[in-house]
Amino acid sequence: MASTTSTPLSAADRTQPSAARAGRGVRRRTRKDLLRSRIAAWSAVVVIGAFGLLPVYWLLATALSTPESTFQFPPKLIPTDLTLANFTALAENDQLITYMINSLMVASITAVLSVVVATYMGYSFSKFRYRGRRSLMHLVLASQMFPQALLLVTLYTVFSSFGMLNTYSALVLSFTTFTMPLCVWMLKGIFDTIPDALLEAAAIDGASRWRTLHSIVAPLAAPGMIAAGLFAFVRGWNDFIFALTLADKEKQTLPPGLVSTYIGEFQTAWPQLMAASLVVSVPVILAFMFLQRYLVGGMTAGSVKS
Repeated sequence: MASTTSTPLSAADRTQPSAARAGRGVRRRTRKDLLRSRIAAWSAVVVIGAFGLLPVYWLLATALSTPESTFQFPPKLIPTDLTLANFTALAENDQLITYMINSLMVASITAVLSVVVATYMGYSFSKFRYRGRRSLMHLVLASQMFPQALLLVTLYTVFSSFGMLNTYSALVLSFTTFTMPLCVWMLKGIFDTIPDALLEAAAIDGASRWRTLHSIVAPLAAPGMIAAGLFAFVRGWNDFIFALTLADKEKQTLPPGLVSTYIGEFQTAWPQLMAASLVVSVPVILAFMFLQRYLVGGMTAGSVKS
């Protein structure tokens, strides 16, 4: 009968099973931590999404409800008596269509004017050096610190002196006062990212400063210019106090027009107001949908190799 002898395990062999178990434990803990982080991230997304979308849902639910179901208590989270009468009534309101046309015209002109002026000012602040430049930059920025009501009093006096009250020009110029300063700083930041070597190369090739701005700088800064224009459009579209004070009923834009149409002294037509609010938000939503690809900066990345 042959006898068998067992060789003793070395220290390295004895530590291999424990090391493998430790490695599996670390991987399990890593997977658990990754799962917890994903659950926490998705929970945050759901909570924030619900916080942002719940008002929109309630707006839509109210717009599709009848006046009787709107004021019932307790309110229904999911309305049962749905109707499209609130939307069809909008097409019969000629004054509301006038308000929308006024808003489109005034907000569009404000956006174009703000971008044109801000382009020249931002380029001047970014690429030129002259006495008083920094003070002028701070003055433009400080203009945002004044309350709009204070600017409204001054603008009302000026427009009244020049006979410009109840005109589209008064609305456009007043909207530009609070959209242009931020547009200037937005575009200055875009122009700062354009390398000076690119401008020097254009000057060596014989391009004037005017042509350099319009043929080289402006195409590179197009995303920033579109973003600034979209900001100015939204600000002009949403303004209430300037349009209410400086224009009469025929020249007013949507925010004061909706208030005067659906909000009365003793009663508020909430379903019709919510339906109108949904409809008038469509132009802004479409603008963001079609221009969102221009809102990402970085077109100048890699244009000049250092």
